[in-house]
Amino acid sequence: MESQAPGSMGGSYTAPLPSNGDHPFVCSSNPAMVALERTMADIAATDMPVLVMGESGTGKGAIAHRIHQLSQRRRQPFVKMNCAALSGDFLNGPFNNGNAHLHEATLFLDEIGELSASLQMKLLYALPDGDLEEEAPRLGARIISATRCNLEKEMKQGRFREDLYYRLSGVCLRLPVLRQRKEDIPALAEHFLARYAAQLSRRKPELTARALQSLLEHSWPGNIRELEHAMQKIVALGDERMALSDLRGAWTPQAGSGAEAEGTSLKAAARAASRQAERELILKVLSRNRWNRKRAAQELQISYKALLYKLKQIGVDSAGS
Repeated sequence: MESQAPGSMGGSYTAPLPSNGDHPFVCSSNPAMVALERTMADIAATDMPVLVMGESGTGKGAIAHRIHQLSQRRRQPFVKMNCAALSGDFLNGPFNNGNAHLHEATLFLDEIGELSASLQMKLLYALPDGDLEEEAPRLGARIISATRCNLEKEMKQGRFREDLYYRLSGVCLRLPVLRQRKEDIPALAEHFLARYAAQLSRRKPELTARALQSLLEHSWPGNIRELEHAMQKIVALGDERMALSDLRGAWTPQAGSGAEAEGTSLKAAARAASRQAERELILKVLSRNRWNRKRAAQELQISYKALLYKLKQIGVDSAGS
C-alpha cells in the first residue's frame, strides 16, 4: 500500500518502488523502449530534471519510479504529487524544515500541465536556475515531471510558463503508445496475469490463441493500463471470453473461419479449418517465443520471410510494427 508522507498535503505521498520488471520494461523488444531504458540508465546518476510525456496509461509513473530506482537517491523517498490536486502551499508541505530529509528525495510531479498559473510561478521560484552564485534553492529534491498534455501548445496559448518548461525539461522522454509496440503485448499480458493470479491466490490462466488474437487486434486507447485491467478481469472472472467481450472486434467470427463455412462444401470447410488451425499454431508459437519472429520461424520450420507473409495473411502483421 502507498503511505502518506509526513506533512504531505494536496495529493502527495511517498510511493513504494516497483521491481525491476515493472510493466513498461517487461521483456520489451520494441526499439523505442530499448532506447528509452538506455537513456534512463545514462541520466539516472545525474540530478537533471526529467519530463516524461505520453498518453494516459502509457506508464509515465513507472518510468519515474524506474529513474529513481536507478539513481543514487534510490534509498531516499519517492514523493508523488498530483498537480491537479495541489494546494497553494504545497511546497511547504513535505519540503518544510520538519522534513529536511526529503531534500534528498525524488519529487514526481504528475500531470504538470494541470498546475495552475499561480502554482507554476511558485514552483519556478523554488527551482534552481543554474546560477552558481545563487543561494541554495529551497527545493533540493530531484524533479521528474509527467504530462499527457502537449506543453508546447499550452505554452503558445499562454497556459503554461515557458521558463518553467525549460527548467523542468532537462531531458524529455516520450513514451510510445501500446498500439505502436504490439510485439510487447504477449509478455505484458503474461506479466499481469501472473501478478493478479498471485494477488488473488489463483492459478495463472493461459491465454488461448483466440484471446491473444483479440489483444493484438485491439487499438488500446487506454494503453498499458487498459491491458492491465483486462488481464485482471480474466483472473477475477475466470472466463477470458467474458473478460474480453468489450474489446473492439473481440470474439467475432474471422473471415474464412469454420463458423462462416457452415453450409458450404466439405472441401471449403476443410480449408477454413486448416487456415484457422494454422493461425492458432502461429500465434501460439509466437507467444511462446515472446513474439520473436525469427525464433518462431525456426520453430515452425519455415523461413523468416514466409512467416512475415503468413502474418500478413492472417491479419496480424501490425503486431511487429
